[in-house]
Amino acid sequence: MSRILVTGGLGGSGRWIVDRLAEDGHEVMCVDQRFAESERPNVDVRVADLADRGDVFDLVGAFDPDAVVHWAAIPDPMDHPGGEVFENNIVSTYNVLEAAGRADARVVWASSESALGFPFAAETPAPDYLPVDEDHPLRPEDPYGVSKEAGEALARTTVRRHDVPVVSIRPSWIQYPGEYVCLGNEPPEEGVGNFWSYIDVRDIASIVVAALDADIEGHEAVFAVADENYADRSTAELFEEQFGSVPEPCDLSGDESSISNAKAADLLGWEPTHSWREAADEDVDGPTV
Repeated sequence: MSRILVTGGLGGSGRWIVDRLAEDGHEVMCVDQRFAESERPNVDVRVADLADRGDVFDLVGAFDPDAVVHWAAIPDPMDHPGGEVFENNIVSTYNVLEAAGRADARVVWASSESALGFPFAAETPAPDYLPVDEDHPLRPEDPYGVSKEAGEALARTTVRRHDVPVVSIRPSWIQYPGEYVCLGNEPPEEGVGNFWSYIDVRDIASIVVAALDADIEGHEAVFAVADENYADRSTAELFEEQFGSVPEPCDLSGDESSISNAKAADLLGWEPTHSWREAADEDVDGPTV
């Protein structure tokens, strides 16, 4: 089994990723800003400031991972000053990706649907076409979305400089079994920033595994999104009601997600297996980390 370093491993979705990798038998170094005991013998929790290049290079050099999952970030621009969000996210991403490249470790990291520029926009524009795919232009105007767009540029740089594969995963709004907060929205006015899309945290863990296992060369960005919207309504009707028209071309039917997961299926062999219809009320054991 592999040695995998996971940053942000004690965060909301990071804990599920660490747990899944440990369950699969990998030796995992979980790096975060705080310490917590792990119930798993193959998980070693370490404290580090990822904006400190010395901390990052020290940990990565000592652990010598086969792969790095970079999941740490300030996750939105709402609770911190914009400059802090951008500086933290881009400096930490540079440090982690550069250290991974020098260690000849493949990389999977958390970009975001926010790189598109729709979430956190002052006035949310409609997309150019539907469904949105990885070829859609990126037009972020907030510091979080810009940090993710810049992070993908760093990912491409890492590939060119160190010849290691990097997968940039762009999660939609991550939901947790039994705690689907997206269902408290009232579409279409609410949730328009990501056009009523979501993803279950267990599917996030599985797409990370799929990206680590895939035969990838170079850099690839993929959306991680459920098959359907959470509004339980026609997606085209939601756009018509919110924007007064439906973007064209539009290749959607029923409640299909406005963001496509087809590339993840083709490239990684990954498909989401959880829907809000069952997961919203599920009572499942959480991660042990």
